[in-house]
Amino acid sequence: MKTFIIKKKHLKNKWYIINAKNKILGRLSTEIAKRLMGKHKSEYTTHLDNGDYIIVLNAKKILITGNKKNNKIYYKHTGYPGGIKKKTFKEILLCNPEKIIKNAVKGMLPKNILGKRMLKKLRVFADNKHYHDAQKPKKINI
Repeated sequence: MKTFIIKKKHLKNKWYIINAKNKILGRLSTEIAKRLMGKHKSEYTTHLDNGDYIIVLNAKKILITGNKKNNKIYYKHTGYPGGIKKKTFKEILLCNPEKIIKNAVKGMLPKNILGKRMLKKLRVFADNKHYHDAQKPKKINI
């Protein structure tokens, strides 16, 4: 019996919608990362990007446990000396809630070109509206 390895020409990607309303950030991001990598499929191959496209709605209604809303800090450096900037979870949730989910999922993907390709298949929206109706996405309950 031979081991089956899927070829690039046989890959089929599907579109899925996930509603992030009242979901825990870490548990949601692990499920998204797993589906972006394609680990939920039986033909998973580490060197190919056979994951699916994921649309995340209601990013501004995501939850985190404990007192992380005030204590969790996101750092960014401008590239200049003394140019470190920091914002709390609460501040980012008000101005750019899509960034929270993208950042969490990015940390769970491979740190190479393949991981960057996988992250491009993630679409995050702050509200309940999206413009990917033509792809006919299926809804997933997590």
